[in-house]
Amino acid sequence: MRHESLLNSDWHSVVRRLGGAKSLEASARRSGAFTRARAVRCGVDLLRLALAYCLSHAGLRTTAAWAEGVGLARLSNVALLGRLRSMAPWLETLVGDLLGRELAKRVAVKGRPIRLVDATTVPRAGKLGRDSGGVWRVHAAFDLPNDRFSLFELTSEVEGERLDRAPVVEGEIRIADRGYLHVVHLRTVLAAGADIIIRAGWRQVRWLDGEGGNVDLIGLFEKSRSGRIDREIWARQGSAPALRLRLIAVRKPQAQATAARARARRDASGRGRDIMPGTLAAAGWMILLTSLDKADYPTDKVLALYRLRWRIEVAFKRLKSLVGLNGPPGEDAAVAKAHVLCHLLAILLTEPLADALGGSPRSAPVHALTSGVPSASLPQP
Repeated sequence: MRHESLLNSDWHSVVRRLGGAKSLEASARRSGAFTRARAVRCGVDLLRLALAYCLSHAGLRTTAAWAEGVGLARLSNVALLGRLRSMAPWLETLVGDLLGRELAKRVAVKGRPIRLVDATTVPRAGKLGRDSGGVWRVHAAFDLPNDRFSLFELTSEVEGERLDRAPVVEGEIRIADRGYLHVVHLRTVLAAGADIIIRAGWRQVRWLDGEGGNVDLIGLFEKSRSGRIDREIWARQGSAPALRLRLIAVRKPQAQATAARARARRDASGRGRDIMPGTLAAAGWMILLTSLDKADYPTDKVLALYRLRWRIEVAFKRLKSLVGLNGPPGEDAAVAKAHVLCHLLAILLTEPLADALGGSPRSAPVHALTSGVPSASLPQP
């Protein structure tokens, strides 16, 4: 089903997916998005009007004219703007309810669920957004083997990425990139009954041994003959207690290492800084932290599981291409938030995102790993 059908022939199906007309009407009134029938007759019509504006390239005047032409509503572009300004809380409720129903449909799988956590950004409109680099940040969780988003949360750029934003499903394996390496949030996720696999930068934390002494990560790289490290380590940030984890580091192939060092040099140059020798050395290694037990999840298995993180990146690309999630028009923050939320609602209502999604295209497919089942038969990294 394409997003255009949210506005045309499949509209009644969409209403059913959202709980039915009575439920939509009640939630619209509870949220304050719809208070009385005047230019717009009911909450269902208001939702259709919002989707028509947000999912198309039409402006406020064109959308208002379309609504009058099809007999949906009779209101001015200014009145439509006013309606959109008050809709964000209701749209957040609809997105949350739909995600909750999708989670309730989860089928039991052999093994452990895998949750990929990441965020994408949408630029703010207008001069203020351009000058300040302001963005809307869409935080998300993508579940395997269901291949579905299970969390959307929309914030401004002020709120950063954190691993514990999504509620923990006990027994899950949560996978994230280095932007999520905050020890205090890792500890929260682990305490709730999950395990983690997270990429690390060589200077993001203080590396300690079991007695509290410093561990020279670059020294470990230089001494490694096999090009692989898999050992116990403690990670510490700030004044919080160190967290006991498992360090996995694997030397990259020569071509990848060369490309990574070139990127590191460009980044340093762009910031007007001299690059540190340790940064160049670390660029040649893939560094992961995990809480998974080594006996059940050997090095190769952890590496293969981390590669599945590619799926959420592909899902974000499809989110932006399938329903056209780009920068919202206009400079009104309330309308911009409604615009983004309409797109999130659309992607949950339209065709599944994960058709033929696989592991990272840089590696062989690892379909058997999508349920987190320990296995001795593993592909090589």
